[in-house]
Amino acid sequence: MRFKKGARIEAGLKQIDIVPLIDCIFLLLIFFMLTSSFVVIPGINIKLPRAITSEEVDSRSLTIVITSEDIIYVDDKPQTIAEIGVRLKESKVNSIFIKADRDASLGMVVNLWDICKKHEIEKIGIATTYDD
Repeated sequence: MRFKKGARIEAGLKQIDIVPLIDCIFLLLIFFMLTSSFVVIPGINIKLPRAITSEEVDSRSLTIVITSEDIIYVDDKPQTIAEIGVRLKESKVNSIFIKADRDASLGMVVNLWDICKKHEIEKIGIATTYDD
């Protein structure tokens, strides 16, 4: 191989080309946006009433949700008071956990409470939020 005798090696470029860097950053951004998954937790949206005192409840209890429109849900399925009475009669549930919206009518909660007492359920809990 023959080299030219008068050839010089340049010291370097005076400007850095950042276009390829921007392309790589945009590709990474698009990759992460497409591969990330957003977790959406399905459920019934209720606002629990606030309370100063609270205690933990057994998680094995049956949870009944009452919305602000007085719709009752058991296992994420809407049910009537009569259907809940039949279900409590057939199953041997010993504790109930009521999650009632703060705007739900007190009459609906009392009706549900009476049905639970009628079927001899001794442990009835009401969900609240705790404020410090």
